[in-house]
Amino acid sequence: MATQHPALKEFKYTLHRIFKNPTAILGFTLLLFFITVAVMAPYLAPPKYEHNPYKVPHTGFSSIPQPPSAEHPFGTTSGQYDIYYAAVWGTRTSFKIGLFVVSIALLIGVTLGCIAGYYGGLVDEVIMRCVDAFYAIPFLVLAMTIVVAFGRGLDVIMIAIASVAWRNYVRVMRASILTIRDLDYVNAAKLMGVSDFRIMMRHILPNSIFPVMIVASMEIGAYVLIAAFLAFLGLGAPRGYADWGQMIALARNYIVGPPDDPFLYWYTIAIPGGCIVLFVLAWNLIGDALRDAFDPKLRRE
Repeated sequence: MATQHPALKEFKYTLHRIFKNPTAILGFTLLLFFITVAVMAPYLAPPKYEHNPYKVPHTGFSSIPQPPSAEHPFGTTSGQYDIYYAAVWGTRTSFKIGLFVVSIALLIGVTLGCIAGYYGGLVDEVIMRCVDAFYAIPFLVLAMTIVVAFGRGLDVIMIAIASVAWRNYVRVMRASILTIRDLDYVNAAKLMGVSDFRIMMRHILPNSIFPVMIVASMEIGAYVLIAAFLAFLGLGAPRGYADWGQMIALARNYIVGPPDDPFLYWYTIAIPGGCIVLFVLAWNLIGDALRDAFDPKLRRE
């Protein structure tokens, strides 16, 4: 009987460890739900403005939110913006924010972490002192400064968060490389005259990237949460853009209703806020499951 390839056997074992975890199943279920909503957005909430599907339709300009109805299943927020439409298309906005920020931050962080960890010495010292300088300024303060300097807008928010988030991945990547750069197979490749670039791409990066990917998967939700916070402060996309954070910002005056009915406008906060909570929860659960699956201390328990 033919034996399985070790890589295939290890891959199957990893999948088994991931999906035997109930929290992982919940996380992937939530993520699959949001992916489905994002893909089906044009059918779930047909755009009123074909040239700009992210523009939330509104009926009138009254500042008083309207309760859920047949026309507006989730009700309307201040300005009569349809919460249902914003919730559906805001899913695409959240994926765009999270994936863009993580992609740019990983590109910068992994590159600098590889260089610092592999070469060490003066190169490592210069890169890590630059990272320390970025760490000296709080994340939100630095991101807000960049947004204020370059003007409000969703694109500016994504660039601002990405330009700060890369610092997390430099340290994680450098620490991973420091543990394997002097192993026998790396030294053998050096003695054979293999170039530094090839060693990093073929031997070091594939064996050190997993901790960074786990951190990235857990922080996608955090970046969406930060973007929502900046949108709540009025630094996000233009008014009426399909963004969960902006929907909460439009309802800021109705977080608490009149004294005789403080929960009168609950839907203006609970629905977009619930979308953010579930989206962040999905990525955190997936990140926890991946960490447990790839942690060498827990892997063979």
